[in-house]
Amino acid sequence: MTELCKHVGADTDVPAGDQGTGAREIGYMFGQYKRIRNEFVGVLTGKGLSYGGSLARTEATGYGLCYFTREMLKDLANDSFEGKTVVISGSGNVAQFACQKATQLGGKVVTMSDSNGYIYDPNGINLDIVLDLKNVKRARISEYAKLVPGSEYHEGSKGVWTVKCDIALPCATQNELDLEGAKALIANGVKAVAEGANMPSTPEAIEAFQKAGVLFGPAKAANAGGVATSGLEMSQNSERLSWTFEEVDKKLEGIMKSIYAAASSAAVKYGQKGNLVMGANIAGFLKVADAMKWQGAV
Repeated sequence: MTELCKHVGADTDVPAGDQGTGAREIGYMFGQYKRIRNEFVGVLTGKGLSYGGSLARTEATGYGLCYFTREMLKDLANDSFEGKTVVISGSGNVAQFACQKATQLGGKVVTMSDSNGYIYDPNGINLDIVLDLKNVKRARISEYAKLVPGSEYHEGSKGVWTVKCDIALPCATQNELDLEGAKALIANGVKAVAEGANMPSTPEAIEAFQKAGVLFGPAKAANAGGVATSGLEMSQNSERLSWTFEEVDKKLEGIMKSIYAAASSAAVKYGQKGNLVMGANIAGFLKVADAMKWQGAV
C-alpha cells in the first residue's frame, strides 16, 4: 500500500466506482497519503463523507448521463424522457442511478443486466429491489425475476439490446453494444443512445446509429458527470466546505448542460450538426490545444 501511494500524484483523480476502485480502497489510499505527506489535500476523490467526500458523488455518473441525454433529446429532436421506454444495461453504480434519474425524468426503465443475463420488467424496474440485490445481498440480477411477478430473466447480457425501446443507455462495460445489438435497436425504432459506461459501443455500432439517424451521445461527453463531481469534491475540500446534495446535483446538471452545448456547438461550427462524436472530439481537442498555445507549449 505504501508503495502504491508513492505513485499517487497530486493531480490524480480516482473516482470510486468508475474504474473499479471502491470506497474502501480510496479510504486506505487516502489514509496512507495523509500519513506519508502529513497533509490533507484533494488528491483522491470518491472519499467517504466523514473524511472529505461529496454528497451526490455516487449518483453523479448515472445522473449526469441522463442530464446529457435530456439535453440531446431537447436540442436535436424537441423531445424528452417523458413517456419513453428506456433500456439500461448493467446493474452497478452507473446503471442504478441512471435508472433512478431516467425514471424521475418521466421515462420507464424496463431492463437491467449483469454478466450472466438481463431482466425485463414491462411495468418498470423496481429499483429498490435491484439496490437490495446488488448492494446488500450481492446477488445475481436473475433473483429479481423471482421476486417481481410479471418480470422475466433471460440468459445472455447482450440480449438486452433486442428489447423494444425509445432510449438505450449502455452502462455495463466496454464493447458491450456491437453491430448486431445496434441493428436490433435500430430495427425496433430506438430514438437515442447515450453511453454511461466507458466506450460501451463498438465503432461499427456507432457508425450504424449515425447512418440510421439515431441520436448518439458518446461516453467522453455523456458519462463525464462522475469526474466532474470529483472536481466539485476537490473544490469543497479546498474551501473546507460540504455542500448539500441539492447543491452538488444542481452544479452537476449545469456542467452536463455545458458539456452538451460545447459538443453540439463544435459539431455545428464544423458542418456536422448532430454528430456529437465529432463535436466532443473537436471541443476537447480545442480546449487542450488552446491551453497549450497560451502556455507556450506549442
